[in-house]
Amino acid sequence: MRQENDVEKLVRTLRARAPDDAAELLARESPEFIRDALKLLPDRHARKVAEYLPSQRRPIKSHADGKDLAIPEAIVELMDPIPASVAVGTTVAAAVEAVRRAQVPTELTYLYITDEGDKLVGLVVLRDLMLSDADATVDQIMLPKPFALHVDMPLSEACKAAVRRHYPVYPVVDAENRLLGQVRGWRLFEQQIIEISAQPGQMVGVQKEERSFTPLFSAFLKRHPWLQLNLLTAFIAAFVVGSFTGTIEKIVALAAFLPVLAGQSGNTGCQALAITLRGLALGDVDKRPKLHLVLREGALGIANGLLVGLVAAAAMWFYASRQPESASQAPMLALVILLAMSGSCLMSGISGVLIPLGLRRVGADPAVASAIFLTTVTDIVGMGLMLGLATMLVL
Repeated sequence: MRQENDVEKLVRTLRARAPDDAAELLARESPEFIRDALKLLPDRHARKVAEYLPSQRRPIKSHADGKDLAIPEAIVELMDPIPASVAVGTTVAAAVEAVRRAQVPTELTYLYITDEGDKLVGLVVLRDLMLSDADATVDQIMLPKPFALHVDMPLSEACKAAVRRHYPVYPVVDAENRLLGQVRGWRLFEQQIIEISAQPGQMVGVQKEERSFTPLFSAFLKRHPWLQLNLLTAFIAAFVVGSFTGTIEKIVALAAFLPVLAGQSGNTGCQALAITLRGLALGDVDKRPKLHLVLREGALGIANGLLVGLVAAAAMWFYASRQPESASQAPMLALVILLAMSGSCLMSGISGVLIPLGLRRVGADPAVASAIFLTTVTDIVGMGLMLGLATMLVL
């Protein structure tokens, strides 16, 4: 790994060069080194240098201040050059000499073995190379057909693969298995942590690239559209409640329990949503039929709804029995709360699974603003169910 003073030394050189010359010099470095260097350059100069970088070395985008570079989305953005490789049939002695001549500036884990077309055929652990007979050939001690990441693989898929295969380094190949570079395992796990940590914000419309030091106006532009969408969905829920104005006027006690129902069903849905998003991020969801997850969260929803509903029903009975205008209706109102809580929690659990799966099905990011759509569903179903049952069973 390059030292911090190496970055600063290169940045001083880049400042004095034209953007195209600076980009040519910077393109020789690893993506991580490039990102660090661009953060230290003045904003305008950093943008111009980034424009001249080759596409495989160019950061996706930057925030308005040019400092907060976007989270990588493809393997190529984490890829480092191959430190050392030799051809099939090379002797161990020649391979050791090749490693020595390469003067690798970073930690060397594997020596890659390629054929005449630069296709990856195996790798040798450095320890095995040093302890093997000098006259042996590398193909006698190599691990054949090693697992490799494809250069066009989305970063999310690569992270899932890394979770199942814990290696310190992963070779990167193209569609024809030609060796292009390598990605260190800790970089993939770091990205996995960033991705999972960004999910709570994405659930409410906060972009995963946003940080506490993101410029105010940039953060405003990213968040505000989702709040407008949230307002629109809130109007839909308000319309449902407004349709039962007559019921609320006759049974005022119902108004006191509307936020109770909305809060409990919303939390139930968020629990299911969190599990589903985590499963999508780790690849667990695709290991079993989707119906299994839907039924599981639905069963948890109705079980929790029944238990919470019993407590809420007792509270409604106690509250309504002390109101002169609704004392005679207290038993039926308690039943309404029990049924509404059970039904809304059931639907919330199911929705917490179906909404992110549906977003992924249409090609959208399942984590983005899922909670906004979930809140809409839970509010409409929960409030509509409670007021509808009260209209049918009490009035």
